[in-house]
Amino acid sequence: MKTKDLILIALFAALITVGAYIRVPVPVCPFTLQFLFTTLAGLLLGSRKGAAAVAVYVLMGLAGLPVFMGGGGIGYVLQPTFGYLPGFVLGTFVTGHIAHKGDVTLPRLLWAGFAGLLVVYAMGMAYYWAISRFWLKDPIGIAPLFLYCFVLAVPGDICLCMLSAVLGKRLVLVVKQTFKIA
Repeated sequence: MKTKDLILIALFAALITVGAYIRVPVPVCPFTLQFLFTTLAGLLLGSRKGAAAVAVYVLMGLAGLPVFMGGGGIGYVLQPTFGYLPGFVLGTFVTGHIAHKGDVTLPRLLWAGFAGLLVVYAMGMAYYWAISRFWLKDPIGIAPLFLYCFVLAVPGDICLCMLSAVLGKRLVLVVKQTFKIA
């Protein structure tokens, strides 16, 4: 990797950290801007570099830096919501892969963001169910899992998908030209 790639990866790892601490207060289920920056990482940096930025963020948190909403440290893997973090890595990869597969159009960027969102929620919900059942010994049913981990949380992230597609459409060519990203 070139120095400019490392700088962009570090920049997005920092933006994701900041996004984890910016809470948008909405009724029922407040959300953070973390998903916005993971999606933008995929849209602007592509699949590999975007996923690398998110992986750096996750590794920083697991190493003990308080970059996650609930702190940091290796013990975070036992939190029911930890599954969303590896979901961000894979979701960013999927988003970047779809976004850069052809012409950069708003529908393509929207589709890429929604595909990444689907991956994040699938991994997050599966992990939440498994950790609740096998580690916490307090199993959660499929209906409450779907309600609390998807229905109440996804409207804000859908808005973030749309925002990231609009921002991505405006920024992807600028970033590519400025940093000569392939």
